[in-house]
Amino acid sequence: MQRRSSYFRLPMTTAKRVSIYDTTLRDGTQGEGVSFSSLDKIRIAQKLDEFGADYIEGGWPGSNPKDVEFFEMASREKWKSAKIAAFGSTRRADLAVADDPQVKLLLDAKTPVVTIFGKSWKLHVTKVLRTTPEENQAMIRDTVAYLKEHGREVVYDAEHFFDGYKDDAEHALGTLKAAEEGGADIVVLCDTNGGTMPHEVEAITKAVIEALSIPVGIHTHDDAGLGVANALISVQAGSVQVQGTINGYGERTGNCNLTTVIPNLQLKLGMRVVEDLTKLKQLSSFVDDLANCAHNTRAPFVGDTCFSHKGGMHVNAVQKLARTYEHIEPGEVGNQQHILISELAGRSNILMKAADLGIPLEKDAPEVREILERLKKLEKEGYEFEAAEASFELLIRKVLNHHRRFFELLEFHCTFRQHGGDLYSTCEGTVKVRVGERREYTVAEGNGPVAALDRAFRKALLPFYPELERVKLQDYKVRIIDSHTGTAARTRVLIVSADGQKSWDTVGVSENIIEASWKALVDSYDYYLTRHTAHEGMAAGSEAALV
Repeated sequence: MQRRSSYFRLPMTTAKRVSIYDTTLRDGTQGEGVSFSSLDKIRIAQKLDEFGADYIEGGWPGSNPKDVEFFEMASREKWKSAKIAAFGSTRRADLAVADDPQVKLLLDAKTPVVTIFGKSWKLHVTKVLRTTPEENQAMIRDTVAYLKEHGREVVYDAEHFFDGYKDDAEHALGTLKAAEEGGADIVVLCDTNGGTMPHEVEAITKAVIEALSIPVGIHTHDDAGLGVANALISVQAGSVQVQGTINGYGERTGNCNLTTVIPNLQLKLGMRVVEDLTKLKQLSSFVDDLANCAHNTRAPFVGDTCFSHKGGMHVNAVQKLARTYEHIEPGEVGNQQHILISELAGRSNILMKAADLGIPLEKDAPEVREILERLKKLEKEGYEFEAAEASFELLIRKVLNHHRRFFELLEFHCTFRQHGGDLYSTCEGTVKVRVGERREYTVAEGNGPVAALDRAFRKALLPFYPELERVKLQDYKVRIIDSHTGTAARTRVLIVSADGQKSWDTVGVSENIIEASWKALVDSYDYYLTRHTAHEGMAAGSEAALV
């Protein structure tokens, strides 16, 4: 790894010139195969807030139960720096803004920021809205003013702006001026169809900035493969906000990818965007895991292979001087150099995690090598730990002999039965464990095999560890790893658990989905007991109960 000074950098500006507006939870979910639960959305919003996003768009208030629940939960959160935004449209044509139920829902979301979109392209005004340009501008002006009167920061998204400007520049600018007259805090130019060329974005952005007296932002799509390029050139032309999604999720080919545009702005153009760019790769993988989407291993900056080198003169060169074949230091974005023939790759991550646990390790300690070897073996089997830090911590503790054995698993079994005239189904789980010298054999039913095993397992352990009563399973995700092998494919299960104060993630992998679930379930209880005893000390007599 080379120090930052060994790479060419433009001077970092002292002021934060570009704000990041994340729309993963709204625009991103319009992508094929992307869906989040309300809990997923809160967890992603928390990660974005920790990362330093300025705005987090939560969705359409009232459009579906998940978004309603998200805004209710978000109103109870204490956000460090990010502002939560509700998204909607201008009032309907020929309807007073105060009478528009959709506008009322935007206010009911109780977010500090409201983002509304309006029509910039005359084609949409006359053929889709079927109204006049004058009424369209009044819709924009009235809605912005109404939201401002109710104390909201207002972001105005000019839908199809570039297509509208090329069709009729005067009309398109008139819609922006209507938003300005209404009191909008910023207008955002949207390349909704994603087909505008960079030179057009640059020229049009400059023209808009010259015509308005309020800040301008950019919202691009990637239909021509130019989402990031168009955002960058718009910023260079004067835009002060970039809207996009983590990993480029979005409708059709996706939105501007924030995991690409942010490091380009900060590392290449010298603009201060976020405080800690080293969290970028973790954020990218976290969102992929919650979306149950395969991570793009070749993604710029955050992909697993984008700093990998395999044999020949490349390896020889980077071992002597990394920047011979790397455009940035991988650690700047939380990634790492990976020399495929080297046993040293990933060592620094192990040392950092051990330090977080309060366990000092020397870089040449044999335990570090053993952890790395186990990780490589598990990753080959299909494990990933980016969104399963609890399982990763248990792995390290076991290698370092800093792990208590709270129980011994002797047997588990699950059955599924369909019976009765209406084909009523039940699942039954049986679990046999040993704690100290005692054995427990328990049976429980559930609405599915994992629920049944969870209840039986909890029932077996509660006599020894009553604190487990606080543990609840919050989420369960399944992903097929190597689907080309058909029914023999490996399954990865991610479980999220919580105790009312914090949550944690565990992972299990197997060709058998029940076994994969069981592994993740066992890690969940094991992790909680490990953390609970570490923080509160062992209960009286518990030492004797440990094997």
